[in-house]
Amino acid sequence: MKLLIVRHGDPDYEKDSLTEKGWREARFLAQRLEKAGIDQVYVSPLGRAKDTASLTLERIHQTATECLWLREFDTHIWRPDVKDRRMIAWDWLPQDWMKEDAFFNKDQWYEHPIMKEGQVKKEYDWVIQGLDQVLKDHGYIRNGNAYKAERANNETIAFFCHFGVECVLLSHLLNISPMVLWHGMCAAPSSVTTVVTEERRRGTASFRMSSFGDISHLYANHEPPAFAARFCECFDNTQERHD
Repeated sequence: MKLLIVRHGDPDYEKDSLTEKGWREARFLAQRLEKAGIDQVYVSPLGRAKDTASLTLERIHQTATECLWLREFDTHIWRPDVKDRRMIAWDWLPQDWMKEDAFFNKDQWYEHPIMKEGQVKKEYDWVIQGLDQVLKDHGYIRNGNAYKAERANNETIAFFCHFGVECVLLSHLLNISPMVLWHGMCAAPSSVTTVVTEERRRGTASFRMSSFGDISHLYANHEPPAFAARFCECFDNTQERHD
């Protein structure tokens, strides 16, 4: 089985849709995914993801299954450096989260008092339960850190969603703390991450990521990647996003 995890195109967050650039990205993406042999599509209920998926669905003549758990990872915490409002749980300053060894551990990251107060693990479990149900429907049942291949297949499934929740999906599939992915990886708008099962012994499958955040469809059409999800490369780069 092959999973394609697709981030929405360049977002217009105010309208929960896409910018003009985002629509171009979605069009180039659809041209690429038309040839990907997609068997089924699952999509976030948020407009920017649904709009991105719409052009691909037109080309492959399919409809998508809308999944609430594919919405952006929607939980907030009292971040150590921000005292007047809650912040999304997956956006910390490096100097704060990296000093906590537990954040690098897949079985301990959620035990931090700030994460506990924000009930982040509850939201995380809800998302991965949704993912595992889809995988079960397609023949793969979670068994410890791997999957039982009850009905092994070569299907290709596409998920159109968001960066924060994409990292949650990957953390579960690859058995990695999501904090490492949230802060150490960056999937540009309209990017495609590919995860494929490996069944080296009959009946036992694990997932392996063959590419992360691929935007070759943009380069093929001379479209530069959007900066969304990134922060300034250097602090003095005033034209780039700061906190």
